[in-house]
Amino acid sequence: MGLAQAISARLAANIRHLREARSLTQEQMARIAGIPRATWGHLETGAGNPTLAILDKVATALQVPLEELTAEPRSIGRLYERGSLRTRRQGDGTIRQLLPDPIPGMVIDRMEIPPRGRIPGVPHMPGTREYFTCEKGQVVLAVAGQQWRLAPGDVLVFRGDQRHSYTNPGSETAAGYSVVLLTRVG
Repeated sequence: MGLAQAISARLAANIRHLREARSLTQEQMARIAGIPRATWGHLETGAGNPTLAILDKVATALQVPLEELTAEPRSIGRLYERGSLRTRRQGDGTIRQLLPDPIPGMVIDRMEIPPRGRIPGVPHMPGTREYFTCEKGQVVLAVAGQQWRLAPGDVLVFRGDQRHSYTNPGSETAAGYSVVLLTRVG
């Protein structure tokens, strides 16, 4: 089997697997992608010779990166050890990326704030929503001049397009999870 045939076979198998994993029909996926059902069917049988624009529509509909459509099959799972995910300093605290693969329009991080430390938030695009869940310790979240004191398990939802900051008033490290839903532009 030549390279082009191997890629076409992988493309067909991956598209079919990704669709079936979502329990959707070819008709439903074609409608979501904005392409004819026959085109989707050809992609799944390997009979199609899709343009990059069609592949982009398919990847968007399946909510996967474009390269995943032609990638070698993945193993059942993959371990990402703690040190392999991006960690950065911001203010007095540490922010660690929680997911190795990006989710379009979403940022998910774990924040650690040392005793009496502060992490300044960065205002996002207008319309962005942010969710912060306190995991341990106490976190005072200030948003546009208003303050909330969060204890473990508390969740604050706020507009992420405003000035905000996270402060640990306690004597032990505080931690929490930030989920930012970014606004789509265009």
